[in-house]
Order: sequence, then structure tokens, then C-alpha cells
Amino acid sequence: MRRAVLVTGGAGALIVTLLALKPHQPPALQTSSPAPSTPTPASGTSGSSVRTGTFTGDAVQTRYGTVQIAVTLAKGRITAVKVLRAPDENGRDQQIASYALPRLTQEALGAQSAHIDAVSGASYTSQGYTQSLQSALDRAHA
Repeated sequence: MRRAVLVTGGAGALIVTLLALKPHQPPALQTSSPAPSTPTPASGTSGSSVRTGTFTGDAVQTRYGTVQIAVTLAKGRITAVKVLRAPDENGRDQQIASYALPRLTQEALGAQSAHIDAVSGASYTSQGYTQSLQSALDRAHA
């Protein structure tokens, strides 16, 4: 009987402790001043906010370097994403970027938005990518 009380009490304490833990929050990313974009109005959409052209996102400072994206839209659809800047200070940064950036670009083209999943092992680069991509899309719809 005594063991049952100890086990139940211990399990309850463990559950309470686990529920009290807060999830890890990555540090906030900082952006530098926006780069110029080259928008052109979409043909046949007089007065519409749908645009065609290439739009440059903010240069986002991450823990491992700067990430900056340019997105090309045609009639409001993402047709291309170009990485202008990515962390490349050392071999590990280059390895992560060469693995993560094509996957992030593929996700962005498939989702047609910046609401994409991060690449495992490239959290900071993924966050910088999505933030820069979102700022480019915001410029496109301004």
C-alpha cells in the first residue's frame, strides 16, 4: 500500500513539473534596413494589389549570419525564390546552408507563402529565411 502511494505521488509530481516547463523560445531576430525592390504592376489588374516583379526582403541578422531573400511573383504567384545572402562564415555554415536553403525554397514554392516548416538542424537559418521572405511578400502586396 505504501508503494502505491509513493508511486502515485511521484508520478503526479512529475506530471506537474513537466506541465510547468515552458517551451524553448528562440531569440528574436533583428532586421536591417530594407533593400529596394523592383515591382511592376500586374497586367490587366488595374488598381489591384496583385503584383508582378521581383521583391527583395529584409536582410535578417541571425545568430550565425545574415539571410536575405528575393522573391519573383507573376500575377500574385511565387515563381522563384533567390537567396541573396546566407550564413557562410565557415564550413559548417556553408554545409547547413547548402542543405537547408534548397528545401526552404521548395517549401515556399509549394506553399506559395512564407508559412513553411523549418529545416531540422537549421533553425536560425530557417527563421531568417521565412522572415526575409515574408517581408518581400509584404512589399509585393503593398
